[in-house]
Parts: sequence; C-alpha cells; structure tokens
Amino acid sequence: MSTRVACLGDSLTRAQLSVDYLDLLKQRHPPGDVRFARFGANGDFAYNLLRRLDTVVADPPDVITVLIGTNDARASLAGYRLEQAMKRKQLPERPSAGWFQQCLGAVVERLRTQTDASIALLSLPVLGQQLDAAAAHASQAYSRMIAEVAAAHGTAYLPLHERQVEELRQADPPPIPYQDPTPRASVGVLVRHAVLRRSLDTISRRRGLVLTTDHIHQNSRGAALVAEVIDTFLAPRST
Repeated sequence: MSTRVACLGDSLTRAQLSVDYLDLLKQRHPPGDVRFARFGANGDFAYNLLRRLDTVVADPPDVITVLIGTNDARASLAGYRLEQAMKRKQLPERPSAGWFQQCLGAVVERLRTQTDASIALLSLPVLGQQLDAAAAHASQAYSRMIAEVAAAHGTAYLPLHERQVEELRQADPPPIPYQDPTPRASVGVLVRHAVLRRSLDTISRRRGLVLTTDHIHQNSRGAALVAEVIDTFLAPRST
C-alpha cells in the first residue's frame, strides 16, 4: 500500500513560480510507493491556510507537511505592499508574529485532532541571499516561531532554513540586495518561463541568485533542499 502525503503551503508548494519540489520528491521514490497531493495557494498567509483545511481533513492522508510563513515574514519587512496583500488575501487583521504563531498553532491542532496523519512543519526558505540582511533575519525569526509551534504541539520540525543557510555559506553568493518581488515582476517570470520557455534556473542564474528566481521562489537547487528535508522525514514511513 502506498503512503499518501499531503503537502500544504503557499506559492512555493503551488509551484507556478518555483521549481516543483513535489515533482522532485516523486523522482526520489519508485512509482506507486508514495502518492503526493498538492495543497498550495499563491500568496497565502498562515491564516489563509487555516481557512482551507476542510479539503485536507475530508480525505486524511498518512503524512502532512506544512511549509507556510514566507508571506507572514515578508509582511514584517519595510517596503512590503501590506495593504494590497491584506485586501487580496482578505486578511481580517494586520499580519504579526503573534498572529502567525496563533494561526499556525490552530492549523496543527486541527490536523492533529481531525486526522491520524504524521505532521511535519518546515522552517522557511531563506529570504534573499544576504544572511546578514533584514530579509534573511525575518525568515530566521519566523522559522524559530515554527520550531516553537512544533515543539508545543509535539509535531516534527524539518530544518529547511538551516539547510539553506548552510548552502548559501558554502556558495559564497554575490551580495545582491533583497528586493521583494511585485505582482508585475512575478507575472514577468511567468511569461519568461511559460511563454518564452526559459527555465527557472536560467532566470535565476542571470540574476546571480543561488537558491531562488527572485529572492523568494525556489530554483532547482533551492527546491532540492525542500525535497531533501521532507524525504528525510518520509524515509522511515515509506519503507
């Protein structure tokens, strides 16, 4: 019998602007051994994920992974288009660290009480690639909150942020300042990728980025690290 895995998250899981880590996970397993279901929505905050759990608990999988919080972390940065994001995602209050932890805790609690799945929370990919900059610090701070929620609810914590920091330190990337991608810039990536047939890795390389296409969405190297930490969690369950 195959292991059923539900991957919950935002645009990194939706994989329109990122290399698809679910596809990379499938390649790591013989056909039929593991079945992956995608529950990713572009731009989601932890609050949005909490509100769309019905489809997950209606047909509970064996394993649930949660990769959420990048947009919550971005909202803490100067220059983030907060009002537009609140309107677009119908947020009832301004994003904050406390609200993020509350919503993520509620996500875990509902999954724990309404499914028998093994649950794992991933820390966040690094925002930007300058580890001493505000964006990277924000992704680190929110990753610590994720670790606290995992510990409080007795769920697994998968150290994606830590693995990406290690990768960036080894790569010694060029000091390209973080710039939060606008919706227009994201559409531009989609056009270059889907219409002009440029690979996301080509877009990433031309911008001098190591793990991402735009400081947020993952190229093959970044997505491989997502797949790696998830597969480490899956390995004992799929044998």
